[in-house]
Amino acid sequence: MSDQNQPQSVPEVPDSNALTELALDLHWSWNHSADEIWKRLDPELWGLSGNPWVILQNTSPRKLESISDPIFHRRVKQLLAETKDKWAAAGWFQRAHPDAPLRAVAYFSMEYMLSEALPIYSGGLGNVAGDQLKAASDLGVPVVAVGLLYQQGYFRQEIDARGEQQALYPTNEPGQLPITPVRTPEGEWLRIPLMLPGNKIWIRTWQVQVGRARLYLLDTNDPANLPQYRGITNELYGGGPELRLRQELLLGIMGWRLLRVLGIQPEVCHLNEGHAAFAVLERARDYMNETGRPFQEALAVTRAGNIFTTHTAVDAGFDRFAPALSRLYMSQYAQDALRISIRDLLALGRKNPEDDSEPFNMAYLAIRGSGSVNGVSRLHGKVSRRLFQPLFRKFPESEVPVGHVTNGIHVPTWDSTGADRLWMDHCGKGMWRGDLGDVEKNFRTVDDGRLWDMRTAGRRALVENTRERFARQEASHGASPLKLQEAQSILDYDTLTLGFARRFATYKRPCLLLHDPERLARILTNPNRPVQLVLAGKAHPKDEPGHALIREWTSFVRRPDVRPHVVFLSDYDMLLAERLVEGVDVWINTPKRPWEASGTSGMKVLVNGGLNLSVLDGWWAEAYSPDVGWAIGDGEEHGDDPAWDRADAEALYSVLENQVIPEFYDRDEMGIPRAWVSRIRESMARLTPAFSANRTVREYTEEHYLPATAAYAARAEDNGRIGASVLAWQREIARRWKEIRFGELKIDTQDGEMTFEVEVYLGGVDPGAVRVELYADAPGDDTPFRQEMKRKEPRTAGCVAYVYSTRTAATRPASDFTPRIIPYHPAALPVEADRMLWQK
Repeated sequence: MSDQNQPQSVPEVPDSNALTELALDLHWSWNHSADEIWKRLDPELWGLSGNPWVILQNTSPRKLESISDPIFHRRVKQLLAETKDKWAAAGWFQRAHPDAPLRAVAYFSMEYMLSEALPIYSGGLGNVAGDQLKAASDLGVPVVAVGLLYQQGYFRQEIDARGEQQALYPTNEPGQLPITPVRTPEGEWLRIPLMLPGNKIWIRTWQVQVGRARLYLLDTNDPANLPQYRGITNELYGGGPELRLRQELLLGIMGWRLLRVLGIQPEVCHLNEGHAAFAVLERARDYMNETGRPFQEALAVTRAGNIFTTHTAVDAGFDRFAPALSRLYMSQYAQDALRISIRDLLALGRKNPEDDSEPFNMAYLAIRGSGSVNGVSRLHGKVSRRLFQPLFRKFPESEVPVGHVTNGIHVPTWDSTGADRLWMDHCGKGMWRGDLGDVEKNFRTVDDGRLWDMRTAGRRALVENTRERFARQEASHGASPLKLQEAQSILDYDTLTLGFARRFATYKRPCLLLHDPERLARILTNPNRPVQLVLAGKAHPKDEPGHALIREWTSFVRRPDVRPHVVFLSDYDMLLAERLVEGVDVWINTPKRPWEASGTSGMKVLVNGGLNLSVLDGWWAEAYSPDVGWAIGDGEEHGDDPAWDRADAEALYSVLENQVIPEFYDRDEMGIPRAWVSRIRESMARLTPAFSANRTVREYTEEHYLPATAAYAARAEDNGRIGASVLAWQREIARRWKEIRFGELKIDTQDGEMTFEVEVYLGGVDPGAVRVELYADAPGDDTPFRQEMKRKEPRTAGCVAYVYSTRTAATRPASDFTPRIIPYHPAALPVEADRMLWQK
């Protein structure tokens, strides 16, 4: 038979559907096994964007057909199969809680930092949301997220030739983003109407695949809308109060409505900051429609399934809306949807519900609509209790019902290639998808040589990336060939490298390191032990003091004596953050305590062996010990005292000069700084798991999501019977609270024991609706003394008085103890018992 009659093999070509599926799943942002595919398709564009969807959009079908390499073809199919198998397998949640009734957690956030390919974030809040969503995917926790799709997002930054920040607003072209429209079963684009004052507007819906999790995005840039409404989702954190209110109505109300249109029925609603608080109203409305119960009962039932995480460290940071603006946008919703008065709705967002002149506070609405409230670090939990104390009348600060879940970072997103290999070799593949049981113990076995090699490679990569980026930055200003040559040789591979990158705001004190410019210059230019510094950061476009702080640094870095040792990189974004945290030796953080709610930038260096030098604020206040990094400050609050700024600056210079720099350059005969490497090992082993999003999401799941699921189910049972009972109890307590008073207190001490007896007049209040306790403050942050006083037979003396008594050891003065009365219902949540009466 001739060769012509032999069957001809058809060359394999890449499956465009498989490539599309891979490119549209943001799993690639933390799993880099497919990087080789995208680099093969367009090496230059891959290097510039790191965005598989953009590469695929710019690759013609003809080019795909021209790739006849069978290995490439099989690799694409293999990657897709591996991904599907991974997400089909049971995750940590399914293994640890196989019978849990939790089917969906609705997670609401104003911003998400998932990838530079989807720039809908500003900073820390988006970082937390994105990292937790990725960790939920890894762990199998059933989270579905909701946010907004911004046409421009947050601004991009250019540092011009004068060292001034310029704000730029490039457009997010949906076709270039890894998102797809949400389609109805009939294939139509899902668009949902929303009534605003005088107009109906259309909301477009999008979806983003994030591993096994999904993020839904809403936008108003629909051609059917008037221009002023198309721009509602134009910009993140831009415009005035009216635009912000429109955005937050869209996020909370329409976000929840979208989930229900899709048939998703979350047991838990998690508000990532108060921006999304309108979701608690829409969830209650949803329950009203299902059951026919009135709004207050619906809120009492659904509140049990809502969780509010606050990230704000100062009262001025809460979103507030003027009464007139609030009435304009909420009156119709209150009347038609909730069937309550606008006054009753606005009362939910006021400290004093009777004060019609008080602005509407979104954080107050979130608290009153949620079953549990938490800050984002141990210290921030304490700060938040102080901020929200006005809502809990006469509560000791320590008992305001606000807890904390400390933030963590998604380790696979922020680790370098070298660090990832080191963790995998010693702790196993997939370690960040489990319970982290032996991670700390196993990582301690890494030897000094491997740790130091990893750190050296990370620093080298940072220097190379900085040179390349800084040269482009200088070229954009028309720099001379000599200046460009200098830019391409800035920094040194073997020099101690400090990193400082964050939002430039006065409370973050970004110029504390610049307090004494000459001393800093001497530190940087020391010929025997030099130091180099990489800086980045944005100031809000309207924050002139923040702009001035940037100018201070850009002026300093131009000094000829320090220019080779310090660089300010413009446009601090996720890609730059990844490069910085992979390579810096020491991360510096200098906020005014306690204004840093948590902070996550310092957490990101942990996985890569970077060390922290920070004020004892946010997460570092609970993470610090002398063997894992360095701290400045005394752990107290000093307000705006300039003398304390000087003291902190002096401490910062002193720690650098006397501890950090000598330890880095103290090498043995093999060139390894043994003490430094020992500190790295301890920091990586102990802190990386503890401050990972893996730990954070597991903590939310077991301490908040599962209890909230059970509490909501209990309240919703029997057409909301328990919810109605709690509401009736609250109303009765509010109506009759003024009738309650204390009578005589008797204290008897015998045989080392004190007996307290107190008369209590309850008026018309059922004795079972209150609890009488003996209370004493605790020193420092210890737990206060709380002991229930038992009721005896009523004593009649004109009106009914009950006698309550208890005993305790006489180990402290009787004057330390005070009886008190708090409302009590066996099914009440801590946030629902919001008043206290003390014996005088």
